[in-house]
Order: sequence, then C-alpha cells, then structure tokens
Amino acid sequence: MSPAEPGNVSNDVAQEGVFEAVRDAYDAVYDVLAASPTFNRIWRTNAYRGEFPEAFAHISFLTLDEARRMLELLRVDAGSVLVDVACGAGGPGLWTAQQTGASLIGIDAAASAIAAAKERASAVDLGTRARFQQGTFERTGLPDEAAGAIMSVEAFQYAPDKRRALAELHRVLRPGGRLGLICFEVDPAKASGLPVLGVDPVADYQPLLVQAGFTIDTYEETPGWEARVYAAFGAIVDASDALTAEMGERAASGAIAEAMLTVAMKPYPRRVLVVAARS
Repeated sequence: MSPAEPGNVSNDVAQEGVFEAVRDAYDAVYDVLAASPTFNRIWRTNAYRGEFPEAFAHISFLTLDEARRMLELLRVDAGSVLVDVACGAGGPGLWTAQQTGASLIGIDAAASAIAAAKERASAVDLGTRARFQQGTFERTGLPDEAAGAIMSVEAFQYAPDKRRALAELHRVLRPGGRLGLICFEVDPAKASGLPVLGVDPVADYQPLLVQAGFTIDTYEETPGWEARVYAAFGAIVDASDALTAEMGERAASGAIAEAMLTVAMKPYPRRVLVVAARS
C-alpha cells in the first residue's frame, strides 16, 4: 500500500488533522459572524456583490445566477431529498429547497454552522422540510441512496481525500441522481506546503469523477470569479484590525490568514461548476 492510498496510517492522520483544522476554523467564524458588521459588509459587497437574497446570505462567492444555473442542471424534483454537504449556515441549500419543494439534509463539520442553519431554516419557514447534522465529505452519516441530488458550494477543494469523498457521495446518491459542485481547482505546485489545500490538491476533478462512477454532464468555469475573489480577500486583509476587534483573535486570524495566502499565492487556476450523474 502506497502512502497516498486510503487506509494508510500516516495519510489518515494527516487527513484527520485537516478535518480538525477546517472544522475548528469554521466553528470559530460561525460563532461570531453575526457580531461582525465589517465582515458581513465586505463579503456581501465583494464576494457576490449583493447578488443573493439576504435571507439566504452565505460566506461563499455564490451569485444568484450561479445558484439558478446549478438548480437548472441538478433537476431537483419536488418531494425529493437534496443533500447539501459542507452546508455552512444553510443559505444556498435552503434557497434551493425553497425553489424546488425538495426536502433538505444539510451536512457540516462545524457545530456552530449546524446551529445557525437550524435557526435559519425556521426563520425562512423551512423547518419542517430541512434537517441538519454534523458530518464530512468522507463521512456523511447518511444511508445508501438517501439523496435524489447532492450539492456543495466552495468546500470540496478542502476535502482531505477527494477520492474517498467522491466514493461517499456516490454511495449516498441514488442511481441517476446528480451531484452539483461549485469549487476551486487547485494548482499542486502553488499549494505545496500550504495548510489544508496542500494535502490533496486537484487541478482537474474530471478524472476523479469518472473513476468514482459518475458521468459528467457539465464542467465549466464560472464567469467573473477572479475579480470577486481577490476583491473580497483583499478587503479582508485591509480590514484586519476591525475584524479582529469585532470577531476576536481566534476567528479573525483564520479568515485573515486564508485571505493573505490566497492573494499572495494565487493557488486557484479556475473556479468551476460541475454537475455529474451517478451511473
């Protein structure tokens, strides 16, 4: 067994470390997000330029046009089960459930994100059609063929074992169901040695999807992503003092470090929208 193969002890330890780092960082951010008007203003203004309903606000770069595009391609039926992996506070998944009539299961590693998502589901009158639980890409905690569709927005690049993650998503998806990802491709040379991104960097997800048993319907670069990414992260760096004062050192330091690394290293060749069907 080679060091890169699933089940290798040293590799599993490294992956567990990545999982804990990502979980702890997002736990810290979601705990204090409501208390930081600076972060929320920067993100809404720059990351998606106000192009998403406020009731479903999020901390990704997802625009309303992108959400509509994914919705069209996923073909989610009313009454079906939609799973949102790495759902955060639930915004995009709840918006999709509202638009389609689907039931939603949100999965996230951070307990504070799950708590925020449950509150939001009630606030938008989707409490009876949405449930949220802790889990990861590699360990969703869901039974076989539980989902009619799966979505994930700007989190898959952080999965520490993408082959194992796709195998898990394939298991959870019913035959003929579709997986929708919006995520960053990662340049292995630029990500080498970086925390989280350097553990399993993937520059093209298409071969991994095929190997996992998916048929790729759509694989396309999202328009205008670079300007929004660098505007948002640049503004985070510029506002570091205010963010630390509002969010506290623990939460702010993680957000600022990610912003600085992204601006300096430019590890993302592309941001892609992917939709693939389980064969």
